Amino acid sequence: MTPEVFIGIDVARDSLEIAVRPSGEQWTVANTTVGITSLLARARALKPTLIVLEATGGLELPVLGTLGSAGLPVVAINPRQAREFAKASGKLAKTDAIDAQVLAHFADALRPAVRPLPDAATQALGALVTRRRQLVEMLTAEQNRHTSAPLAIRADIQETIVFLRKRLRGIDTELSQAIRSSPLWREQEDLLRSVPSVGPVVSVTLLADLPELGKLGRKQIGALVGLAPLNRDSGTLRGKRTVWGGRATVRAALYMAALVGTRHNPVLRDLYTRLLASGKTKKVALTACMHKLLTILNALLKHGTRWTLSPSVLA
Repeated sequence: MTPEVFIGIDVARDSLEIAVRPSGEQWTVANTTVGITSLLARARALKPTLIVLEATGGLELPVLGTLGSAGLPVVAINPRQAREFAKASGKLAKTDAIDAQVLAHFADALRPAVRPLPDAATQALGALVTRRRQLVEMLTAEQNRHTSAPLAIRADIQETIVFLRKRLRGIDTELSQAIRSSPLWREQEDLLRSVPSVGPVVSVTLLADLPELGKLGRKQIGALVGLAPLNRDSGTLRGKRTVWGGRATVRAALYMAALVGTRHNPVLRDLYTRLLASGKTKKVALTACMHKLLTILNALLKHGTRWTLSPSVLA
């Protein structure tokens, strides 16, 4: 029988390091259109069972899109997963070549599920959401500087603040137009916005950064976002359940929505109050509200149903 082939790709700004398992073949190409095209040709010839690379803040998108659109089984994983797997495998050194080998080994040993790639429109929406987040961070930083800045530079900082606010309004307009130009997104946003405490920023973030919403079960979507409680038990010890990993941008949006929901959403308010009364900390109670809100939103999109005061029938 022909052995299964697994490929690991370490993505850098200027180069791609490729490792193949079990043959041990390894090579490097430039992280350019020409280099990615040559990688595609060799990968097709190898007929891999799985290709794994790390999500590296957007550097991986060109190669991920090229390989995925060509029908090859490729998935981007969290860099922390790869690093912890490397440590567990005894790979303490870190070079591009070693990282590519680790990713190939990861693909062989753990075989993460291949998820459909976001289409071009979703990627563009995600880029706008990311840019909005960057503008908000810059605006916050400038406003903090303005408070304690010497008088000589306050006018300059104020000009920057005015400019950033203008750009933020422009990005919000572009996001609104992008949503309204797509019948599917327009319908999904309408369903999401029907939930008390879910505003435009939260709904757009979910559409851009969580395209799986409404397509997975409640447990799967919770794990994907990083809101599924994880056991910390060993022997006779029983530790606290914790949540970690997942998509930080989605969790940040759900945090704000749940925080507002503890006052204005009757389901979340009742859940929050009940958990506090049972002795749970505010942090634990709010995390539970985030998980509940995610479950509700996932069910609404799955069933194409707007919010009601008894959404549990959908969850």
